[in-house]
Amino acid sequence: MSRTVVGIVGTIIVAIYAIGSGRWVATDAQWYQSLPRPAWQPLGFVFGLIWPYNFAMLLAATWIVANRLSTTNQLIWLASLTLSVASALSWAWLFYGPHSLRAASLMLVLATLLTIPLLVIAFRASPALGYAFVPYQIWLAIATSLAFAYAAQ
Repeated sequence: MSRTVVGIVGTIIVAIYAIGSGRWVATDAQWYQSLPRPAWQPLGFVFGLIWPYNFAMLLAATWIVANRLSTTNQLIWLASLTLSVASALSWAWLFYGPHSLRAASLMLVLATLLTIPLLVIAFRASPALGYAFVPYQIWLAIATSLAFAYAAQ
């Protein structure tokens, strides 16, 4: 697979993630606002800062992996990215659509686990890229803990 194809496919996956999550998260804002917040939930402006960073980092990482690493690493990257994005979008749909909070929480566990290969590959491509990827991994872990807190209410 050519490096350009890997970059384009990864870009499409990240675009689907950004558009899909934005669409589903905006589906039932009033219901979400009515939920009691866990004590450790970040302030609203943090969401507005971290998500653009996460999407930009995923996009940049995809192109760096495409240009620096082997075909095997590229394919693992694309497979893990696709599966983690599918899990994260499943969380958004389950959480905001049918309000299946336990199932949504499990989707975030899966999304978080599926980003571990991405983190490893990011460090293979560049230590700086690996460290740039860490906030995304932490954010998913925080989101997972929040999802379980909402499900426990």
